[in-house]
Amino acid sequence: MPAAAAPIISSVQKLVLYETRARYFLVGSNHAETKYRVLKIDRTEPKDLVIIDDRHVYTQQEVRELLGRLDLGNRTKMGQKGSSGLFRAVSAFGVVGFVRFLEGYYIVLITKRRKMADIGGHAIYKIEDTNMIYIPNDSVRITHPDEARYLRIFQNVDLSSNFYFSYSYDLSHSLQYNLTVLRMPLEMLKSETTQTRQESFDIFEDEGLITQGGSGVFGICSEPYMKYVWNGELLDIIKNTVHRDWLLYIIHGFCGQSKLLIYGRPVYVTLIARRSSKFAGTRFLKRGASCEGDVANEVETEQILCDASVMSFTAGSYSSYVQVRGSVPLYWSQDISTMMPKPPITLDQADPFAHVAALHFDQMLQRFGSPIIILNLVKEREKRKHERILSEELVAAVTYLNQFLPPEHTIIYIPWDMAKYTKSKLCNVLDRLNVIAESVVKKTGFFVNRPDSYCSILRPDEKWNELGGCVISTGRLQTGVLRTNCVDCLDRTNTAQFMVGKCALAYQLYSLGLIDKPNLQFDTDAVRLFEELYEDHGDTLSLQYGGSQLVHRVKTYRKIAPWTQHSKDIMQTLSRYYSNAFSDADRQDSINLFLGVFHPTEGKPHLWELPTDFYLHHKNTMRLLPTRRSDFMPKTFGIDPSPFTVRKPDETGKSVLGNKSNREEAVLQRKTAASAPPPPSEEAVSSSSEDDSGTDREEEGSVSQRSTPVKMTDTGDSAKVTENVVQPMKEVYGINLSDGLSEENLSIYLRFVQLGQSQHKQDKSSQQFCSRCPDGVIKLTPISAFSQDNIYEVQPPQVDRKSTEIFQAHIQASQGIMQPLGKEDTSMYREYIRNRYL
Repeated sequence: MPAAAAPIISSVQKLVLYETRARYFLVGSNHAETKYRVLKIDRTEPKDLVIIDDRHVYTQQEVRELLGRLDLGNRTKMGQKGSSGLFRAVSAFGVVGFVRFLEGYYIVLITKRRKMADIGGHAIYKIEDTNMIYIPNDSVRITHPDEARYLRIFQNVDLSSNFYFSYSYDLSHSLQYNLTVLRMPLEMLKSETTQTRQESFDIFEDEGLITQGGSGVFGICSEPYMKYVWNGELLDIIKNTVHRDWLLYIIHGFCGQSKLLIYGRPVYVTLIARRSSKFAGTRFLKRGASCEGDVANEVETEQILCDASVMSFTAGSYSSYVQVRGSVPLYWSQDISTMMPKPPITLDQADPFAHVAALHFDQMLQRFGSPIIILNLVKEREKRKHERILSEELVAAVTYLNQFLPPEHTIIYIPWDMAKYTKSKLCNVLDRLNVIAESVVKKTGFFVNRPDSYCSILRPDEKWNELGGCVISTGRLQTGVLRTNCVDCLDRTNTAQFMVGKCALAYQLYSLGLIDKPNLQFDTDAVRLFEELYEDHGDTLSLQYGGSQLVHRVKTYRKIAPWTQHSKDIMQTLSRYYSNAFSDADRQDSINLFLGVFHPTEGKPHLWELPTDFYLHHKNTMRLLPTRRSDFMPKTFGIDPSPFTVRKPDETGKSVLGNKSNREEAVLQRKTAASAPPPPSEEAVSSSSEDDSGTDREEEGSVSQRSTPVKMTDTGDSAKVTENVVQPMKEVYGINLSDGLSEENLSIYLRFVQLGQSQHKQDKSSQQFCSRCPDGVIKLTPISAFSQDNIYEVQPPQVDRKSTEIFQAHIQASQGIMQPLGKEDTSMYREYIRNRYL
């Protein structure tokens, strides 16, 4: 009998936090309260987190004795009655994590939970309420004035809204992944890094179950997929310190389950949506992709079908189908400062080699395999380019990337202007989506953990025989995934995903032998139930990202929505606009703080002081210094501070900014000139009919304005033009450059000379020193190795001989001159032909 595998059930499902002056004691037990673990948390450290886990499993009697000794030892007087040294602070169901801002650490505990679904006997819970407790004692607390504000921002992430966890089922992975790991042979389990063996090796040893015939029961614990884990940063500090039973990973998104009765046979339909924690945020503040290939509003939706008559992963029948939504993987954004309902779409960075798209699709290929199918629902034809900008760039990126993929693994791109078909009275949107869904499901297949039913052999179906995916001895595997997107990935995307899910649901029911043909019609109880699940799923995801529920639903595209639905759509549109305009910035700050994208640090700018979070999400972007002219010039400069302006010698001692009123007038004039284009000259007016280049004329006018500074003063009906007289050098720059160097400046310069000597040893001929001549005059000569007529000097890159030969061979090949193949190239080509075709 081969060894069996079972998921490890966490032995910490109920917690009680006990408090003393010096420590917190977190006591966790399993559901039956037969096994206990204890964490000791130090409260005497003001800013450090000190946690001790003895990794010992206590019995109920041992825990009572331990708590009794702690109570007795922490009383103020030995033997005193009526006062307790150990206080029960709070009861909980799990630890969300630990977080620190500018003072000490907090512990976040789950105090209320609600069961939302059951998959194979594994319960999935929703967080209903949490409690955040400050760890250090008040006697050692070091207060900070901004701590309370960070605490409010952190608590703005409502953990009671659509956060889910399970003690025994990995919600960050798909059902296909979880069940495939459980079916792995024993030999592979021994070599896998995901294997975790309990301390007693046999998890049923204490219950008295004796293994027979050399078989054993192994506990399997896979590492969570951190992309969909939302408290990974909060648990990171204790991950390597405590036993894994204390680590409870939560996901954010949606979870819903409905029961379907098919002639008295119970079937559970479960919908799980996992929202990515990478590049997470709100609608207009998170668009496109980050430099690491993570896209905004990325959600993995999985529909699970199980026969509830047998609730067991090994003996039951389970099926699942996964699809993904996410923003267009490009560098793009929308500026909401214009206060427009549809701000213009802007491509922020040029990406000619589709680098960010390549990183994104590489992630998808690693997780799902091929084919990756893109269903692009944005508009294709517009009077003014808006959404079409994204379509054109996405087509170019996919076309470019497909050059480097094998033909059988290329990215499949399906463009379909859903808004255009919706406006047409002759086209049925859902019928067209149904055709697309059929072709997609046939390419990717779906997961089922049992072989094909005998009824499908007796009554073969043409559509079933064309189904893709991977067929194995124990069932079928989904290979590849559908990626759907519009601009917001909300309304149109949810309807398209529903149609694909409806098509996959028919195949799933057919594979379990519950229907005779893989077809489902609208207005049936099964489809109505599934549609309600998807509408709840769409409303929840839309609230999280867009700030309102769905505006357009499945009934809207079926054109059977009641007349009252139109007014509801208007209200949802207004709600979404209000949320985007006024509350999204605060929500974005909360998400950045909760996910650890921003870490408060003493002496650095606070979260609310940052003008943008762009640099937080794009780690490889260099933060540029300000390049405004006024940032580098003295505060006392005149109208034209350029050192290259021609000035008359007799005007160096005069100044038009002699009094305050003249100075303010000049500053006002500068601001006006900066915001408005210069008046056209006579030459520009005369040549305007011949040349329509307004940009060139504007540049010429601005240059002439800078080169001839003037001041306009109204005197009656006429205007006089007077030349601007420049201030003295000392008044403009703060120092007189003709004076000699001070001793302090000289010492600084000498240190710079010594540093330059160490950096330019390779060119000793250019090294010169600062010396003082016998007459007392300081002689300063440059020490830089750069040429004297240039500020910067760049060395050309060094190219090795092999690279030069390869480049020359490419040039000759373009001219029709082919190089003969070498022995190594011939052997490589023969090896490729042998592996590919023989």
